[in-house]
Amino acid sequence: MADFYDILGISKSASASEIKKAYRKKAIEFHPDKNPGDATAEENFKKAAEAYETLSDPQKKARYDQLGHQAYTSGGAGGFGGGAGGFGGMDMDDIFSQFGDIFGGGGFSGFSGFGGGGGRRRVKGKDLRIRVSLTLEEAALGVEKKVKVKRKKQAPGVTYKTCSTCNGSGQVTRIQNTILGRMQTSAPCNTCGGAGQMMDKKPAGADAQGLIIDEETVSIKIPAGVETDMRLKVGGKGNEAPGDGISGDLLVDIEVKAHDNLQREGNNLHYDLYISVPEAVLGTSKEIQTVTGKVRIPIEAGIQSGKILRLRGKGMPSINSYGNGDLLVHVNVWTPRDLTREQKEFFESMMTDSHFDPAPEKGDKSFFEKVKDMFS
Repeated sequence: MADFYDILGISKSASASEIKKAYRKKAIEFHPDKNPGDATAEENFKKAAEAYETLSDPQKKARYDQLGHQAYTSGGAGGFGGGAGGFGGMDMDDIFSQFGDIFGGGGFSGFSGFGGGGGRRRVKGKDLRIRVSLTLEEAALGVEKKVKVKRKKQAPGVTYKTCSTCNGSGQVTRIQNTILGRMQTSAPCNTCGGAGQMMDKKPAGADAQGLIIDEETVSIKIPAGVETDMRLKVGGKGNEAPGDGISGDLLVDIEVKAHDNLQREGNNLHYDLYISVPEAVLGTSKEIQTVTGKVRIPIEAGIQSGKILRLRGKGMPSINSYGNGDLLVHVNVWTPRDLTREQKEFFESMMTDSHFDPAPEKGDKSFFEKVKDMFS
């Protein structure tokens, strides 16, 4: 699957001006006026607009570079940070109105046969924002969440008419005489707010725009590997707009709750395992918790407290589909505080046995070396 850089034919190091130039070239190449009735050209035009919408925004571009194309556009939720599927609810007029300045003197005055808007900017409803909490297991496996959202919708029975001030264009043109000559400027129509339409029939309970608040259950597909403070977008599930405007988006902020036994560090997980002195001396096997269930691991005889056992692939999945992190099991030998008289006598006898004197081997790493390895 081609990523946004491939779609525009640029490298990841491309400058803002190079990104804009590449998009203009693609937009002109696949412009509907040059390719009438060509569905493939229309699809390529939308893909180029989607790529430019992300790469021209520094924050979205940084998120896209961090997550990768698949993660940014996956999950059926419109992507992270406003990326993937960003034009799923927009028609060709919307794209042209948003990026119309890109064409400059390219000779395209609008779209013929797409929406009939003549370049009018369709009003977009406001985005809504919610926060969804996940368990660590849900974040590891991916999950579909159903949430109830109160969003504005057009009231049943509402009708709209063409704005008499701008005649449906959404723009008001003014001509002024200046010392440089006659200058023409355009601005959104104050009467209709740039929508080109005004409410004609207002049903009971509707607001000044003909909208009512309705509760809707929205399904959100959350991909595996998400982290706290990541954001997904469900396109078109924000507030609706009056008239033939387009709906806003539902922005979903992710929160992964703390786990009782596992601590997350990127894609790696940490688990504290406590064993008794006899278990450390003689060896044993212990059952430990992972995000996909419990597993039993062997503990070798003579294991030292502070030893780190690495279970490869038992951590969190990469949201870029680069595989899984590891589960790091930190072995802690538990020293009892209260002993019986017989137990004290046993350990007192061991104190004079040289076999129990500490004798670290060269291969045994210090605490600081272990910490360094963990973060290297």
